[in-house]
Amino acid sequence: MQTWIGCFCLLVCLSFVACQSNQNTTPKIAQKPKASTSICIQPFDNFPKSELDAITKKLKNNIPNLTVNKPIALPRHALNADKTRYRADSILNFLRKQTAKNVHTIGMTTKDISTTKPNDADWGVMGLGSSPGSVCVVSTFRLKGKNKLEKLYKVAIHELGHNEGLPHCSNPICYMRDAKGKDHFDNETQFCAHCKSVLIKAGWKNL
Repeated sequence: MQTWIGCFCLLVCLSFVACQSNQNTTPKIAQKPKASTSICIQPFDNFPKSELDAITKKLKNNIPNLTVNKPIALPRHALNADKTRYRADSILNFLRKQTAKNVHTIGMTTKDISTTKPNDADWGVMGLGSSPGSVCVVSTFRLKGKNKLEKLYKVAIHELGHNEGLPHCSNPICYMRDAKGKDHFDNETQFCAHCKSVLIKAGWKNL
């Protein structure tokens, strides 16, 4: 009887050890890391190389996955009826057709661009971006002053912020502030905490 009980206990112990061994050796499924934002800069026409190099350097500090295309001509069909400005929405449609999946494209031009507002069918703007979306465009035409490059950088990250799904922000110092046709760049010093958290999740750095 004791021999039978001993054998039974031994079998139970061996089964328990075997179960524990299987649990410890089962490989864990690796979690796929979230892909970081990939940005492509598309300069148009005769965009100054010095400005392109400067803005590329600044954006690379925030977005490591950054590439620059060769300059191309603005689409002629994007000209407005008076042929004085390029329609920003038409430029976005043009960029969207050549933008790869999982990439955001930002067009850069020296030409005047415009969009439609409730009280103005051809409202001149410094930039426009789909929100959320994969394309945006910025223009240096309306940027004035010695800190022109700093303003260009702020316009660029503002429109790229829209691509990440950020709306205009009510915080007066946030880069996502609505310009409303005015120059508030000197007051914009950073992304607010909320906007920053969204961009960090998208893979942005050094905000």
